[in-house]
Amino acid sequence: MDRDYLPHLTLFAAVARAGGFRAAARSLGLSPSATSHGVAALEARLGARLLNRSTRSLSLTDAGRRLLERIEPALAEIAGGMDEASDAGGAPSGRVRVTAPPSAAHMLLGPHLSAFAEAFPAVALDILVEDRFVDIVSERFDVGLRLGEQLQPGMVAVRIGPPQRFTIVAAPDYLARYGRPPSLEALAEHRCIQRRFTSGTVYAWEVERDGAEITLSDMAATMTANDDHLVQQAALRGAGIAFLYHARIAEDLEAGRLIELFPEQCTAFPGFFLYHSSRRQTRPAVRAFIDFFVAANRA
Repeated sequence: MDRDYLPHLTLFAAVARAGGFRAAARSLGLSPSATSHGVAALEARLGARLLNRSTRSLSLTDAGRRLLERIEPALAEIAGGMDEASDAGGAPSGRVRVTAPPSAAHMLLGPHLSAFAEAFPAVALDILVEDRFVDIVSERFDVGLRLGEQLQPGMVAVRIGPPQRFTIVAAPDYLARYGRPPSLEALAEHRCIQRRFTSGTVYAWEVERDGAEITLSDMAATMTANDDHLVQQAALRGAGIAFLYHARIAEDLEAGRLIELFPEQCTAFPGFFLYHSSRRQTRPAVRAFIDFFVAANRA
């Protein structure tokens, strides 16, 4: 292989992952034109079109898809080798890429970011907060933060934080106007606020009754949002009944701004885990990130 084309392969992989030249250019610190020219030069060298371009979209050709599948593991190994080399000097250093869903990021990472930065000034955190399920190997993340049942195969995982549970809540104003539902089935007759994932899937309210897990699926949503904070704010203002992490709204419950409904049906589960690939050596910076945030959330 002509090693002069390694930068062009890196550009191509970045464009394919980002889904566009502008987004890839921003992530690489380059101009969109330089990124586009680099990919065009690679296509000319190979004599094959790798990307289908239009004014509104960009997609991989069959040749582009096959090339990406072959080079992604190699690029990940190169990046890992460079990170390991940067860590070899002593104290943890280098970039740590993390993917986390919004609620977990705000509850478990956000309160401790300043302390981590002070403890490890040579480590640069790059945190992507979204509820999309990310393949941390193919997308070259160092660490993921997810619920236990959402972990990918072949991962090394450690629990972070206490057990979690969702709970069904409503504001006192809402209950004064519409009454308190006497049973889980009665929720179908109430105004309910639903949470939608980026994939388009609406989160199902999973509860427990008589030792068995059941899913509440007959509720008519009067509002659906893809942001937990917005769902919480709507519930606080009496827009409807919501299903939220108990830890997220603990202060609202204690202050009486929200009332918990059917607490006996909302049982705890193990909660969140930090995880990383078992196929790559754990760099000191990654280990420092995991150990720090696990300890910080143990207090």
